[in-house]
Amino acid sequence: MKASVKDKLRYSFEKYLNKGGASIFVSLFVVFMVLFILIIGVRVLILQFADPGEDSTYTGFTDDVWRTWLQMTDPGNMNQDNTMSQWTKISTILAGVAGVIIFSALIAFLTTALEQIFYNFRKGRGPVIEEEHTLILGWNERVVDIIRELIIANESEKYASIVILSLEDKETMDDLIKNRITDTKTTTIITTTGDYSNINELKRVNINNARSVILLANCSESSDIESKRNSDVISIKSIMAITSCQDGKNELPIIAEVFTEEKRELISFFKDDNIIALDSWNIMGKLLVQTSLTSGLEMVYNEMLSFDGCEVYFYEANWNGVTFGELPFHFVDGIPLGVYSENEGLRLRPDIDYALVDDDQVVILAEDDSTIKFNPTASITPKEISLVDKRLEQRSKKILIMGWHNVGEVFVEELHDYLPKGSQVDIVFNEPTEELIANVDEMRKEYEKFEINLTDSNPLLLENIQKLNPFDYDNIIILSQSSGEHNADKIDSDTLIILLLLRSIKQENNIDDDTHIITQILNSENQEIITQTEVDDFIISNKLITMILAQLSEEPLIKILYDDLFSEDGSEIYVKPADLYFSEFPQTVRFADLMGLATKREEVCLGIRKGDKSKDSSSNFGVRLNLPKDETVTIEADDFLVVLSEDEL
Repeated sequence: MKASVKDKLRYSFEKYLNKGGASIFVSLFVVFMVLFILIIGVRVLILQFADPGEDSTYTGFTDDVWRTWLQMTDPGNMNQDNTMSQWTKISTILAGVAGVIIFSALIAFLTTALEQIFYNFRKGRGPVIEEEHTLILGWNERVVDIIRELIIANESEKYASIVILSLEDKETMDDLIKNRITDTKTTTIITTTGDYSNINELKRVNINNARSVILLANCSESSDIESKRNSDVISIKSIMAITSCQDGKNELPIIAEVFTEEKRELISFFKDDNIIALDSWNIMGKLLVQTSLTSGLEMVYNEMLSFDGCEVYFYEANWNGVTFGELPFHFVDGIPLGVYSENEGLRLRPDIDYALVDDDQVVILAEDDSTIKFNPTASITPKEISLVDKRLEQRSKKILIMGWHNVGEVFVEELHDYLPKGSQVDIVFNEPTEELIANVDEMRKEYEKFEINLTDSNPLLLENIQKLNPFDYDNIIILSQSSGEHNADKIDSDTLIILLLLRSIKQENNIDDDTHIITQILNSENQEIITQTEVDDFIISNKLITMILAQLSEEPLIKILYDDLFSEDGSEIYVKPADLYFSEFPQTVRFADLMGLATKREEVCLGIRKGDKSKDSSSNFGVRLNLPKDETVTIEADDFLVVLSEDEL
């Protein structure tokens, strides 16, 4: 059907109006001017045939134009024609009515336009012109801890910025950050709302001039598998969008949270070393295992992974053929952990006779990169101390897991690599789901050298815990008590209740044993409360993961270190009792002497843990890393050495 002229005009007008606010404003102005000219014409025409009245101020045509203008822009000016003739007042009425209609429409338009502008301001829809900023894409419970770590990392800079782009409401983000972080030091935090998998939105936040990108999952680890897969799909789409913004070649470090193995493999197809897909719960499971084997490890990692304390750096120098065994004593500040080169990769604890070449980078634990300096001559020489020829005996263990979480599967899998045959794992869960029952059956088949049991019981009740005889176990691991609970504070509250019940049982029965209690804390702000329950170790899940995310965003190469430390093969960090090194106590030695003593066990000494301060949060639970090499310390029988070693024995 052929469109009529009327339809064509209407269609063209609609298209013009759809161009936006400017077209509407122009249309209203044109209508106003047309009516203005028409009303002047009506007024002039009337005055051609009618007497103007007895208005002594009336001066003719120019006065008609002026009065019409005033009456249309403000109907209150219609009283200027009070003494004009009745016929002339017809044009006055037309001018007032037309003005009311047009200006009402114009005011409504301007009001709407201003509201939209202010709405966009509130939503953070404007362009971001920051440079060298850390860009956080997405929003979850880790954001605040990540910001805290980056603020500490940026303290040495005069100006730094963090830009957050997420689907979350800007006001919600701003309020939470303001309430949780009171001092941002030299860092400016900018939040903006938008789809972070959209190329135009990424360009709006100046992706090409960013320093690094942290890509957060949009659901929690407790979410169902479908939600996790959807989150991973969005992450992959965002990575592709980031790459597209850089003309197909990514040069930005991108640290992404990815839940599923198949999506991590898909990301590996990019073959880009700058893109790191992090499996946070795999890391948490491995940390739980290592912490169950050696008390105090969480505090060690807490200091190593945080920007507030010792950090790991990659350092190059002219080594002059120095051996790895001599190397630590050529640094006033810093403890070498290993050597990295592009050809050989990372080698933690290389042979003490290994001579460094100029292409080698030393992986070193130090206070700050500015304090690392290689001296051609040794600044201190360790004293010769006899080493006790003693090793820990590996034995089977009984482990009680209260609650369950996906991290539990990783925990049991990793534990299977460490513990000998005959170890026992008892899982206690209130009304276990069919999925959990099936998982336990599968683990029994896969890990045949373990005895794995599942008990239906509510550990939030005192009588139920008492029936378990919890202090007959070597380790007690406390995880989430509800498979469907996503709220971190609720999960931590359940954990706190169980810890208090365990403490009550221990005190009432005057139990004094070596049961090692380990718990997982999701919200780092609950740390102070948890420490009052006399728990041996607690892993602050979100905080540790955020530390890793923040460090990787600053130095992606450090991932190769984490991959080695968090695996059963290779070197790991342990907190070993001092009686493995000394036969008599107390021993007054320098820290350099402890480092020299540890090399006799093919270990690297990173620090000490004082046994009498293991419950003191103000002293980092007794853990001190990277002590001055000339500092004298007294080692008691209940103290420990923090070492990088092949095993826990």
